[in-house]
Amino acid sequence: MDVVLWGVLPYLVIATLVLGTVWRYRYDKFGWTTRSSQLYESRLLRIGSPLFHFGILVVLVGHIGGLVIPESWTEAAGISETQYHVTALVMGGIAGVCTLTGIVILIVRRRTTGPVFMATTKNDKAMYVLLVGAIALGLLTTLVAVGAGAEAHDYRQTVSPWFRSLFRLDPDVDAMAAAPVQFHVHVLVGMLLFAAWPFTRLVHAFTAPVHYLFRPYVVYRSRDAVQPAPTGRPRAGWSPVGTPDRDRSTR
Repeated sequence: MDVVLWGVLPYLVIATLVLGTVWRYRYDKFGWTTRSSQLYESRLLRIGSPLFHFGILVVLVGHIGGLVIPESWTEAAGISETQYHVTALVMGGIAGVCTLTGIVILIVRRRTTGPVFMATTKNDKAMYVLLVGAIALGLLTTLVAVGAGAEAHDYRQTVSPWFRSLFRLDPDVDAMAAAPVQFHVHVLVGMLLFAAWPFTRLVHAFTAPVHYLFRPYVVYRSRDAVQPAPTGRPRAGWSPVGTPDRDRSTR
């Protein structure tokens, strides 16, 4: 079972994420959107959306730092293990609370605002369940680590080596299997979320409006690019009905 969960399933998730995103982009470009509902309600959206989006960005950066950067690198940079874990727990805890608060506000808004709720699909509801589950489990793992103190599990000895080994195509199944059960559940829910990602509105996260950073304030168009107006008599199908010109043309 460990081989299936930590050696096979991650690659199935990666394949689903990549191929599903390509499929969605090629065959559902018009659906590649968040389906904005700001027109229906904006007060709660102005509070919940920044909390969620900025919080999830910090969470993402924290995960990348904790999973990708080896422990030896931070030690070489002069960051002790205690300093690293204290910073990770404080920043991760704050970001997790902000993210969870933001998503709860957005869910309450979606449930209590009639037009927004009417526009909510079953797909959206499943997406919110996965999002809340992944965020809540991550925050719970952080709080458990804080409560455990010196006895807290060091995920940089188990989860991180396993994660990096996936990209070497040599998954360290034993390392991930040695992690506590809360890490197992958190990773499984996270993998399920990424597998479903291309088929939900979350796919919009892969579209960054980078060109807006370099777009001029005023766009000038050359007159040479303008097609000349067609000359000659217009087709009869465009002629007004019931006018003298039309009457003469039919005589």
